[in-house]
Amino acid sequence: MAKACILSVSGPVLTKDEAALFAAHQPWGLILMGRSCVSRGQVRRLVDDIWNAMGRPCLIFIDQEGGRVARLKAPEWPLFPRGHDYAELYAKDRLAGREAVWLSHRLIAAELSAMSIHADCAPVVDLPVPGAHDVIGDRAFGTEPETVADLAGAALKGLADGGVAGVIKHIPGHGRSMSDSHMELPRVTAGDNELAKDFEAFARLSDASMAMTAHIAYDAFDAGVAATLSKVMIQDVIRSRIGFDGLLMTDDLGMRALGGSLRERGTAAIAAGCDVLLHCSGFLKDPDAILAEMADVAAVSPELEGKALERAMRAEAMSTHAQEFNAQESWQRFYEYFPQLQRIATA
Repeated sequence: MAKACILSVSGPVLTKDEAALFAAHQPWGLILMGRSCVSRGQVRRLVDDIWNAMGRPCLIFIDQEGGRVARLKAPEWPLFPRGHDYAELYAKDRLAGREAVWLSHRLIAAELSAMSIHADCAPVVDLPVPGAHDVIGDRAFGTEPETVADLAGAALKGLADGGVAGVIKHIPGHGRSMSDSHMELPRVTAGDNELAKDFEAFARLSDASMAMTAHIAYDAFDAGVAATLSKVMIQDVIRSRIGFDGLLMTDDLGMRALGGSLRERGTAAIAAGCDVLLHCSGFLKDPDAILAEMADVAAVSPELEGKALERAMRAEAMSTHAQEFNAQESWQRFYEYFPQLQRIATA
């Protein structure tokens, strides 16, 4: 039985201690950070080693949005646009904007699935506001819920058509944050009427198979408590008001927005209603320190069962239905939309 957590790997090669931890605790999935991605062949071997250690082909995640959030770096892998680039195209021609998003994410899916990566922590569904911290910024598809949901929906379809399950983020909305949740807990003081716009973008995509929480406190609902750890935000807002019934994973538990120990954070997130704990060890480089943190998260992760297991199985099913497509023609069409990326790729 898999445990309700997604863990990571400390580098490009799976260590013996990591293999033993994964075999013993059986995390539901693994996420590959930039430190684990050097080349296509290396990533494929790493995935094989993870699966051999686990004794099963667990779901492999990655953060590959395009723009500045991309674990797969050039020149080994192609560059993809920022969310803002699609928004600009969409403002001129909605059909073209929607096609460009689908096409890009279908091509991302082709890159990922070729290495047996079948889950992408994208797209961003947050609505940035003027004066907010740029942690979201140009990653966003726009500032209006209709636009963002339309383009994010096209992104989800592009990924799914390539056999990759997407993860909408950061529910119920990170766009109003005045600080970076990697470093501290942002506090959003906007009232219910203002936040309704943020919630609407996610509500339009409430049938998504997976979502990632925001490590943000919303004064209008549960002051001082990050949504990841708040029953009010998860049960009353995310599940009831927004209507999301897919698998809900935390953002990285190692981020400094959350207080207390990793074990306390994980226990509180599950108690609040999160289905799965995500731990990336983004601040650490020492393999032993990363291993120790993963052991703490795994120790407080319950076995996936009941509704959480059902949601996990639905998410896995989204990663198994790749559609045929012509890669050469798709790349040609992609570069017609984004010729600047072709110039970089061929430089």
